[in-house]
Amino acid sequence: MTNSHAENAQDGRAGGTAGQDTGPGTDGHDAGTAGRTAGTAGHGGSPAGDAAADQADRDAATRRLAKAVLAAEQALIEFEIAVETFRVEVENFSRLHHQRLGPMYARLDELDAQIAEAVAARTGAPEDIRKAQEARASVLPMPDVEELFHGWMGSDGLFPEAQAMLTEQSVRPPQKVRPSEEARRVYRDLVRRAHPDLARDDAERERRDAFIARVNAAYAAGDEAALRQLTQEWEAGPVPAEERLSASEELYARLEWLAERKELLAAVAAELEESAIGAMIKMAPQDPDALLDEIAEKLLADVAEREAYLAQLVG
Repeated sequence: MTNSHAENAQDGRAGGTAGQDTGPGTDGHDAGTAGRTAGTAGHGGSPAGDAAADQADRDAATRRLAKAVLAAEQALIEFEIAVETFRVEVENFSRLHHQRLGPMYARLDELDAQIAEAVAARTGAPEDIRKAQEARASVLPMPDVEELFHGWMGSDGLFPEAQAMLTEQSVRPPQKVRPSEEARRVYRDLVRRAHPDLARDDAERERRDAFIARVNAAYAAGDEAALRQLTQEWEAGPVPAEERLSASEELYARLEWLAERKELLAAVAAELEESAIGAMIKMAPQDPDALLDEIAEKLLADVAEREAYLAQLVG
């Protein structure tokens, strides 16, 4: 007799005894029968109860895993928004840096070459001649015609900026270093809603990829109106399919993919931050234009100093 059967039998006897002690014999017999019936039911329902409990535990674990995946997806999207925002800042600041400071750097290189050549002409020393040759070689050569027109002419003719300069009209100022705060807000909200990582099938991912490419282009141009139009377009588009709880294996695979994607983005972010332009932006994140002004003043002073020195050498 198993322990369970023994306990059932004891329960039945205990029920019968209790019935005999507290009432007529018939009541005691009924109580004993009820005890044996309860014991038998408990024994027969145990495997089903254990299976249900195990399934409940698995369902709870899957729900926790699904929540972890959702949290990781949202964190990755926020990280991607931050990286893309910084990439746009670096790109725009690099363009502005080249426009404002490029001529000054070129002038300094030319002055250094002229100074080295003047010194070599005076001394005739082989070492000075070598330095003069190196300095001249470091000066950027005159660009070809195609390079001269790069950024000025396209397939449809002169760009508006070039046309304005040729006709002595006011030239549109360089693009802002950063999109407006409102454009940033609209961009972030739109990316959070339409990000490809939220897709559950290949077709939906392709649709989101193409849409986000347009969103990034509008944000890079600082076009707030275009971003608002894209927001309306997304809201009028097909409603995404309702998210379904995936199997545990798929959720684990999703977590692994998210981790790999985060590592890739971290490498991109590190590369941006370690670049010369990225380092400059980090020095003055709130007002990078002011940093350009400081650098320009320093370069102008260096140009004046070298010009004076060259005048002494050739004077």
